[in-house]
Amino acid sequence: MIVLVYIITSLVLLYLGWGVLYQLLFAVVGRWWQLPNWAKAKENQRIVVLIPGYREDTVIVNTAQHALDQDYPQDKYDVVVIADSFSAETLASLRELPIRVEEVSFTKSTKSKSLNVCFDRLGPDAYDIAVILDADNLMQPNFLQRVNDAFAQGVRVLQGRRAAKNNDTTMAILDGLSEDVNNHILCAGHARCGLSARLAGSGMAFGYNLLRETMKSVDAIGGFDKELELRLTHRGERVYYDPQTLVFDEKVRKGDHFARQRSRWIAAQFHYARRFFLPAVHAWLWKGKFDHFNKASQMLLPPRLLTPGILAIGGALLLLLGFTNLAIFWWLVLALNLLTFALSMPAYAWQSPYRDALFRVPVAFWHALRSMVGIHRANRQFIHTPHGEEGK
Repeated sequence: MIVLVYIITSLVLLYLGWGVLYQLLFAVVGRWWQLPNWAKAKENQRIVVLIPGYREDTVIVNTAQHALDQDYPQDKYDVVVIADSFSAETLASLRELPIRVEEVSFTKSTKSKSLNVCFDRLGPDAYDIAVILDADNLMQPNFLQRVNDAFAQGVRVLQGRRAAKNNDTTMAILDGLSEDVNNHILCAGHARCGLSARLAGSGMAFGYNLLRETMKSVDAIGGFDKELELRLTHRGERVYYDPQTLVFDEKVRKGDHFARQRSRWIAAQFHYARRFFLPAVHAWLWKGKFDHFNKASQMLLPPRLLTPGILAIGGALLLLLGFTNLAIFWWLVLALNLLTFALSMPAYAWQSPYRDALFRVPVAFWHALRSMVGIHRANRQFIHTPHGEEGK
């Protein structure tokens, strides 16, 4: 029995420890990352801003209006709202704006289906650059100009920085801090090493034809950005990151919505690990595609919010059961995990109300634990995260 306990706990610790050390490495490296300095582009390329939305009546009109307010020549960019299951009133309001509205309808709705239908309607070579936003996203006025400057330097895939649009509840604050940790580890840290940043699902820019062609093979129900970054890195494309290309993203306000969102994310992550990891190992060993292999490895990372809770609880249980040496190892990995968070969080995290919200992390752990219950259905049907007044 004792031998069995040692084997099981050692295997679990090995898995969690790998995830902690992987993220700690990039958290440290990210501290030495330098901001990109794009030269001013000599010409303005044609840009389409794609905003797919599913039942986003509460926020979509404001988002579309805001997307028109860019420091970029109006004749050089179009805003396209891809409307899935919007009310007649919302559609009428959208059509009063100088934008294009593409209605879509599916038996099972997904963002990838909406985008592919829209690309079919727009056709090839319609634009030079495509930007993808979520229905709640608000771009900084210079967003498109910075994208244009970056693409003039040869960039073909760019992830902007997603920042929290709201901090009106504890869950929203914690969700925003989690986004900042992602930006530091998976974007800044990786960029410092010359590797691809993550794709976050919105605030992203692509070469138009590159995205159009790649999306044809993306059939994701949830986490289309994960499949997209895996397919792009397999093609040898690098995902660049620019934190000054800023978009504000609405954070979930309620624990139930937080759990549903994490169910979708975790399910997508492990779904793509099963599909892509072994082929990525082969692509690295035989074709030298390490960037792609690194992306596939990220799909195997243990969920970040669950890791410290599991390490703390596991260490305590081992101590109570008399396995003191094992408990020490678990708590050592926990200490490294907490160090990773400390290195990755922005300076404002230590000020109120953000500092106060950190004491509610156990609540977020509980909701993250609850999210595991919904994983079994997350890859079979689209799980909608409400925004705006609907989400309060």
